[in-house]
Amino acid sequence: MTSPGSRLRELIRDGCVAMPGVFNAATGRLVERSGFDAVYISGAGLCNATAGVPDIGLLTLTEVAQLAGYIARAVKIPCVVDADTGFGGAENAARTIQEFERAGLAGCHIEDQEFPKRCGHLAGKTLVAIEDMNEKIAAAAAAKRDKDFLLIARTDARAVESFAKAIERAQSYLAAGADAIFPEALQTEQEFRDFAREVKAPLLANMTEFGKSPLLSLGQLAELGYRMVIFPQTAFRVSMFAAQQMLHDLKGSGTQEAWLNRMQTRKELYELLDYDPNAKN
Repeated sequence: MTSPGSRLRELIRDGCVAMPGVFNAATGRLVERSGFDAVYISGAGLCNATAGVPDIGLLTLTEVAQLAGYIARAVKIPCVVDADTGFGGAENAARTIQEFERAGLAGCHIEDQEFPKRCGHLAGKTLVAIEDMNEKIAAAAAAKRDKDFLLIARTDARAVESFAKAIERAQSYLAAGADAIFPEALQTEQEFRDFAREVKAPLLANMTEFGKSPLLSLGQLAELGYRMVIFPQTAFRVSMFAAQQMLHDLKGSGTQEAWLNRMQTRKELYELLDYDPNAKN
């Protein structure tokens, strides 16, 4: 059988893959039914939607592996998960890979921030030394049972050190064993272009809203040389905005009737879940 990592590698060899971010298995199924080829499991989404906490590394490896596993098992397309800082040092990063492989993930990204981490588009981030991150990457790469599991190294150096340092760190992480690079919070289209020219590896672009990066299209990023594009919180933000409006109306009117044509029906939900209520068990 083809592993999730192998399927993902085939996709990025053939072109640039859009990965909408999800925060639960039902949303993962929506992504799949909408025709996307891969899913991104957002660390911020899991923290915000599941635990109601900010994206500062408060979920444990056990929690993230369980939640991500629900999503990976609910879909047939490959899933990439946010592994934050690897949940500790080099030994923790190695165990992280093993747990995510066991959960059915195709890959993950590990970042070079110090713990506790911060959202990549906020100020106040601090980074670990290159040597420490290289040790973590090497341990994670060595822990892979499936050689095709995609180990993505994320660097936050652009906002903390400089654009040149982000390139230097990316090249060092590749030498340490990373399969792909995620340059976080690049600030212009030219920076995305220049990074791709300097770093010869599969690259992941983060198109999060309200951040430091311009919102480039999938086609633009593909032309620049990127192979993965994530939209980590788009579905979460839209669903929260809609729910907030509905709750305001419900509080005022005492009925949800005006929202019936703006909600998923029972039939549509059952179809999404592959559930036939009339089937005999």
